[in-house]
Amino acid sequence: MRDGMLVAEVRVRGPLAVYAAGFAASLADQGYVPGSVHLQVQLMSQLSRWLDRERLPVDGLTELVAERFIAARRARVERLFRSRRALEPVIAYLRGLGVAPAPAPTALSPVEELVERYRRYLLVERALTPGTATVYVTAIRPFVASFESGERLELERLIAADVSAFILAEARRRPGTSIRSVATALRSLLAYMHVQGLVQRSLTAAVPGVGAWRQAGLPQPLERGELRRLLASCDRRTAVGRRDFAMLLLMGRLGLRCGEVAGLMLEDIDWRVGELTVFGKGRRDDRLPLPVDVGRALAAYLRRGRPASALDRTVFVRTLAPHRRLTSSGVSRAVHYAAERAGLGPLSAHRLRHTAATELLRAGATLPEVGQVLRHRRAFSTAIYAKVDDDALRRLARPWPEARS
Repeated sequence: MRDGMLVAEVRVRGPLAVYAAGFAASLADQGYVPGSVHLQVQLMSQLSRWLDRERLPVDGLTELVAERFIAARRARVERLFRSRRALEPVIAYLRGLGVAPAPAPTALSPVEELVERYRRYLLVERALTPGTATVYVTAIRPFVASFESGERLELERLIAADVSAFILAEARRRPGTSIRSVATALRSLLAYMHVQGLVQRSLTAAVPGVGAWRQAGLPQPLERGELRRLLASCDRRTAVGRRDFAMLLLMGRLGLRCGEVAGLMLEDIDWRVGELTVFGKGRRDDRLPLPVDVGRALAAYLRRGRPASALDRTVFVRTLAPHRRLTSSGVSRAVHYAAERAGLGPLSAHRLRHTAATELLRAGATLPEVGQVLRHRRAFSTAIYAKVDDDALRRLARPWPEARS
C-alpha cells in the first residue's frame, strides 16, 4: 500500500497499515483519549516504516526485533516511547490478531523454577489464595536464593543452622508480626522440599519460634477531625476524587481491607436491599449493610466517574487507559496520596479499619458486633479494640491505694 492509510490524522505505511484502523478503534474502546490514540498510532506508523526498511514482515516482529526498533529510537534521541514497554499496546494488539509471534518462553533460573513449583503447590495442594501464596513466596525467595550456585541449587548442604540463621537475620529488620509470617512460610517450604525429595530430612523443627504477642500494641485509629480532613482532600468534582472518596468511606466506615475494596464487583452491591457482599480473607463471603453515605458515594462514582470502557466488572478501575481493575496496591496508594494532601503524613490503609472499629465502639456497639462488621473469625482478633473503650476500662480498673502515714 504505497499511499498508506490515514488513521487518527496519521499516515501509516508499510506492513502494519492494514491493522492501523482496528488498532485505533481498539484503543478507543479501552478508553484512550484521542490524543493518546494519535500518539499510539504514530508509534505504530514509525514501527511499520522501520519494518519496511528492514524488509521484515509482521510475523517477524519478535522480541529481539522489537528491542532493535527501540534501540534505533534511542539512538535517534527520540523524546517519547524509548522503552520496550512503550510497544506493548501495539504488539499486544497484533498478537491478539495472531499476526505477530508470541514471545518465546524464557528459561527460569534454578531459584525461580523452585519458587514457581512451590507457588503451584500452595495454590493447588494447599488451596491458598493467590495473595497469600504471593506473601509466602516473597518471604522464602531470599532463603532459596542463598543456595544458588551457578546453574543449580546446592540444597544438599542445607543444615539446621542455615534455617535458624535466616530467621534471626530477618528478625533484625522486621517487626514481630511480620517475622512470624516468614517463619510460617519457611516451615511450609521446608516441608514441601522434604516431601518432594529435594532434602533428605525435614528441617521444619529447626525454624525457631517467634515471641510476638499479638495484643501487645494499641489500635491506631484516626481522630474524627483527621478522618474528615482525609475525606475532604478528595476533589469530588473529578472522577479520581469521586473514586477515592468512595474507597476511603468503604474502609473508614465499614472496615474493608485494600484487597476487599479492589475485588468489589458491580454485582456485589445489592441496591434494593442496601447490602454489600464482601469476599475477604479465608475465601469467606459476608454481607454487610450499606450505609446511606457510603451508598451515595458509590452511586456518584458509578454514575459520573467509572469509565464506560472499563475492561471488567470490578467497581473501582484505573483512571488512565486501559481501564483495568484497580489492584490492592492501587487502593493503598490512593490512601497514601489522600493523607499527603490532608497533611496527615504517612498513613497505612489499615488504620482506616481501626478507625471503623473505634467509631462503632464509640457509637455503643459491643465487641462481638464490631467483630461481625470486621468479619473476624475469632473473638480474640477483636479483643484488641477493648483497649480503646476508656469508659469500660475505667469501670474495670481498681482504685489506686491511698498513701498512709
